[in-house]
Amino acid sequence: MDKLNITNISCQISAYCQINPSEDPQKVEHAISNVLSNIDIHIKDDSLKATSKTLESLLHIHEIIHSRNIHKVYGRNLKRNLVDDSTWFYLNKQAAFVDVVTLCENADESPLGPIKVILQSKHIENIIDWLISSSQ
Repeated sequence: MDKLNITNISCQISAYCQINPSEDPQKVEHAISNVLSNIDIHIKDDSLKATSKTLESLLHIHEIIHSRNIHKVYGRNLKRNLVDDSTWFYLNKQAAFVDVVTLCENADESPLGPIKVILQSKHIENIIDWLISSSQ
């Protein structure tokens, strides 16, 4: 599936992370915006939630997966976490702040807590294939 077709796929993308007392909420918002585009961000108390209904929000992550040839690692994570029409993965929050997309296998790999990205769609298999497909 190429970039032109992703606009036709119905999906829900959600990203969540805790905002620790030592963190500036605007910096956490900046970190999320570095890795996900065209998202609505809501901060409430000590947590941040970002949402989107378009796969275009994942284009930066898609490009990183392919430029760094890490599709097998993402594929393993996405398939391991697949339940019905949903899957998820963790990103390192500190790395995201400096515009680096770094996958975490476990939540504790990100010292200040990870960003959890959840993908939901009736076409979840197509979305996983698009994200990790080695052919462009």
